[in-house]
Amino acid sequence: MTKYVFFDIDGTLWDEKMIVPESTKVAIKKLQENGHKAFVCTGRAMGNVNDPQFDEIGFDGFIASCGNHVEMDGNILYENNMSYEEVKAVYDVSREANMPIIYEGTFYQWLDREGFEGDAYIDYIVENLKDRAIFLDECDLRDIVANKFSALANENTDYETVEETLAHLFDFMDHGDGIIEAVPKGTSKATGIAWLCEHLGIAIEDTYAIGDSINDLEMLSFVGHSIAMGNASQVAKDVAEYVTTHIHEDGIKHALEYYGLI
Repeated sequence: MTKYVFFDIDGTLWDEKMIVPESTKVAIKKLQENGHKAFVCTGRAMGNVNDPQFDEIGFDGFIASCGNHVEMDGNILYENNMSYEEVKAVYDVSREANMPIIYEGTFYQWLDREGFEGDAYIDYIVENLKDRAIFLDECDLRDIVANKFSALANENTDYETVEETLAHLFDFMDHGDGIIEAVPKGTSKATGIAWLCEHLGIAIEDTYAIGDSINDLEMLSFVGHSIAMGNASQVAKDVAEYVTTHIHEDGIKHALEYYGLI
């Protein structure tokens, strides 16, 4: 019976230096050789999931933007994009609240030119995407086709106003250190997995998820078997069925072995 395993990226597939351990690559290849399917399931938009390491592994599919983009075998199956009205509402309140933002889409990212100075994640996006990273002062908001947005709240940001103004449109996640992630109301990694399960007729008991942080909670609670990395936040460990070892202690390999998938 084919099993479906969903892997978070940051802290799960790769470390803080964006390096995928060799044992992880080997384990996922073995998983697929055994007839199972490996999916990336990430909060990142597809526009920011391009990496040779993932090409090397050869994932069967991707659930991106916290469930708002689903693809398999290179074909986009489902896409939920923000409306122009939502894009404009985010833009307007972020100006008022002094909060730099980045709209995240399947092919492009749109971001503020100022406010992200010294942010390694934003630097990576600009360097990696090149002309697919577009500054907001150079574009028309009507051209933005994004699944979600992220932001940076600093000491000058009126984040309370942002949340109150947009609460009817978006669910917010505070990752700490001022890093804010916002997704269309009622969506999550779990809703993306649920969509795929219904589309393909997958039984929930045949699904597995591995994650490490706050935006993995719905995913870990939804699937048949949930796994938290040894380096995961405590909230992720608390909801997981099984806690594996640290990412640098062959965490993925041990998890797949524990469940008899490899």
